[in-house]
Amino acid sequence: MFVLGNLMDALAAVINVVLQLLLLVVFVNALLSWVRPDPSNPIVMTLERISDMVCYPIRRLFPTIVSGIDLAPFIAMLAIWLIQMFLVRTLQDVALRMG
Repeated sequence: MFVLGNLMDALAAVINVVLQLLLLVVFVNALLSWVRPDPSNPIVMTLERISDMVCYPIRRLFPTIVSGIDLAPFIAMLAIWLIQMFLVRTLQDVALRMG
């Protein structure tokens, strides 16, 4: 059973890194929206695509623009953080109990 425990622990670590990177991308894109760099820059385009992939469903479900400020990145970061805390800790606890 310890092999499955190690697998769960490794899976939790990978998910944690992916969610951290997603959180960072959404945060950086929110900061860049205040500065408005060149939209044809490939890095900016990539950050926009990834961030919009996360924020678009939130924008579709809720009216997120309040006084000209888009709250979708904040809601997305909060959701990612909650998923990270729940999913990663649950997988780590399962891994600990298995091995």
